[in-house]
Amino acid sequence: MTNQKANGWALMPFVLFLLLFIGTGVITGDFYKLPVVIAIMIAAVVALAMNRKESLTSKIERFAKGAGNIDIMMMVFIFILAGGFSESAKGMGAVKATVNVALTIIPENLLVVGLFLIAAFISLAMGTSMGTIAALGPIGAGISGQTDLSMALTLAAVIGGAMFGDNLSIISDTTIAAVRTQQTQMRDKFKVNFMIVLPAAIITCLILFFVTMGNVSHVTSGSYTIIKLLPYVLVLVAALLGLNVFIVLGGGIVLSGIIGLADGSYHITSFLKTITDGMFGMSELVFLAIFIGGTVELISYNGGISFLLNIFTKRISTKKGAEFGIAGLVSATNLSTANNTISIITAGPLAKQIADEYGIDRRKSASLLDIFSCSIQGLIPYGAQALTAAKIGSISPVSLVGYSFYPILIALCGMGAILIGYPKRLSKNKGE
Repeated sequence: MTNQKANGWALMPFVLFLLLFIGTGVITGDFYKLPVVIAIMIAAVVALAMNRKESLTSKIERFAKGAGNIDIMMMVFIFILAGGFSESAKGMGAVKATVNVALTIIPENLLVVGLFLIAAFISLAMGTSMGTIAALGPIGAGISGQTDLSMALTLAAVIGGAMFGDNLSIISDTTIAAVRTQQTQMRDKFKVNFMIVLPAAIITCLILFFVTMGNVSHVTSGSYTIIKLLPYVLVLVAALLGLNVFIVLGGGIVLSGIIGLADGSYHITSFLKTITDGMFGMSELVFLAIFIGGTVELISYNGGISFLLNIFTKRISTKKGAEFGIAGLVSATNLSTANNTISIITAGPLAKQIADEYGIDRRKSASLLDIFSCSIQGLIPYGAQALTAAKIGSISPVSLVGYSFYPILIALCGMGAILIGYPKRLSKNKGE
């Protein structure tokens, strides 16, 4: 609830945050040079300095209320558990086993299509596009080296698959952020989102098949133990069955530990350390979510959110127009921040207000936030995904854009879903 009428000056902290983030990236050529936590902390200080009619104590209390919002805290807890599961499964060999199983099964003339599918599964199971690219990027580079296929093509296939899982995984930070900011259920968002992007995945596979037709590459797969895939399978199945996300992630951690301890991949102390490392690996996102939550609360109280809502809805007269507005909002934010999670956390509260005002189902608004942020993230050459893949292949990140079939297609599918009004009927929203 705002304290004042619409006030554009209240947005100064957010503008400063973007200027710091973008300015540092442009000047240094590295959009990750300035730690994002430092940028949001500076913005928070500015937000606290505004509205001198209120005491500093009152503003700090309001900041703490926003930072400790139930949706922010739920998001933080899920981030922490997701980090523990991802690292514990990876530590006992689940990623390596998944890659080797897939390379054993996939025909040699379909390796690039296979790369996309393997990346899609791993990112869906791990919840991280960066971890997927790090694991499969060298294999993509190896396939290119053994054939006439472009290095940019093979690495772009990996990025495309990685963004598939980043967009859909129940333990992806983008999905968690989208679901929590829109106050919907993980399973329901997954179903709506999956049906929107499935055509994009199928068309991507067809494009990769025809583009690489006639090229054969042999990649030797290593040994594997099929049981190491169980934690990923358990998490995916349990999530789709609608089990509580805390039970799902906790069960995944326990099963990863049991398998790792049984085959010698872990002893008890190394297992506990791996879980801890995974949880601490999410610390930047935790700090970011808390500080953005507090800063947005102050901005909202001072009239900034009302101002933005007026701007974005001034020319909107239909539900479809509002959905395009949400897509445009998160896309613009992602272009500015080069981080799809940050863009969702930042744009999410405003997107929810737009969705509520125009009767947009929250599962649809959550899907739009996730789809369009992942589309932009998979396309921008200055994003972490493109920079990592380009480094692996020793190529320019710009060269990846021309082969980024999946990120382009999910944006088109997202727009198509808006135009046809998909989904036609959804039951009443339920909170997560």
